[in-house]
Amino acid sequence: MNFKTLDDMDLAGKVVLTRVDINVPVEDGHVTDTTRIDRILPTLRDIQAAGGKVVMLAHFGRPKGKVVPEMSLRQVVPALSQALGQDVAFIERPDRATIDATDGPILIENTRFSPMEEANDPMMSKFLASLGDVYCNDAFSAAHRAHASTEGIAHLLPACAGRSMEAELKALEAALGKPKPPVAAVVGGAKVSSKLDLLGNLVGKVQHLIIGGGMANTFLAAQGVDVQKSLCEHDLLDTARQITAKAEAAGCAILLPNDVVVAKEFRADPPTQTVKADEVPAGYMILDAGPDSVAHIKTVLDGCATLVWNGPLGAFEMTPFDAATVAAARHAAELTKAGKLISVAGGGDTVSALNHAGVATDFTYISTAGGAFLEWMEGKVLPGVAALSDH
Repeated sequence: MNFKTLDDMDLAGKVVLTRVDINVPVEDGHVTDTTRIDRILPTLRDIQAAGGKVVMLAHFGRPKGKVVPEMSLRQVVPALSQALGQDVAFIERPDRATIDATDGPILIENTRFSPMEEANDPMMSKFLASLGDVYCNDAFSAAHRAHASTEGIAHLLPACAGRSMEAELKALEAALGKPKPPVAAVVGGAKVSSKLDLLGNLVGKVQHLIIGGGMANTFLAAQGVDVQKSLCEHDLLDTARQITAKAEAAGCAILLPNDVVVAKEFRADPPTQTVKADEVPAGYMILDAGPDSVAHIKTVLDGCATLVWNGPLGAFEMTPFDAATVAAARHAAELTKAGKLISVAGGGDTVSALNHAGVATDFTYISTAGGAFLEWMEGKVLPGVAALSDH
């Protein structure tokens, strides 16, 4: 994965068009969570320290090519200015504005207000490129979209990755690009159907595939286990068998729960039983992996050098069905802190689960990129990344 970073660029006196992700939650016109803003600050500050002028490009929501006042980036400017510690100017119509390299930082209105953005229209790419001298992409979360501000413009200017994008790409390379073996992957969640491409890609790249959540029920059922009332995609049993066969051929060991925590109701703190996976009582449903399964997972992780994690091992939103996810996550965190494991995790539920376990800051890297992270794990080419690699 070859790409330039800010360190490779001459930014002195240059206008640096910087694609950022500031698609932040807003209530009553005020930003309620500045996490995404905080993540881009190192890039903005490094550009300025190198003598460059920051002009930010970003989207907000899904206006579908129309001007939607409620999705204006103008409401993000106060939080952005406060975080950066300097006034950020806002340009509503860049086609009517003059951008001077001596001015302070600028934020341009929502790129998705134009239908040409998502169409990756060359006219919009050329217009955006005309506003600056250098292009910096610091929005990995939008890198799976071939849009004018994420892909088109990168072919028209000297292009590089921002600090957040650089960190993400290096973490992903360490996890699946050129990982240190043995590699384990934890894949959880409700449905196999949503992660078919992911599973198909991973079995050829990892030595251990740990499957949890509702997905595990489908794989258990494919082996002839009666999972009773458990969430299970019975129409995908053949698919599960095909994935298992592909894993065997590739030398990838699939780890399914050998004991499970079951209950009659899907709610917090109901009466539960811990039983062998093939002995689920009639009328019960599997809601978490059991202690023997967790012990096995820990042993596998002890013997690995790299871990990729996407999805919880059980219904972690409700106690006590968070136990397996929390225990495995904390063990991975301990191995990481001890320098024994490179751990990379991503996906919405995954981030929530690791925060719940109190270990989000202990993993080597946690991606908040959602769709882009998942598509990367599926082995797909991300247009925004590929465009940087072309330089």
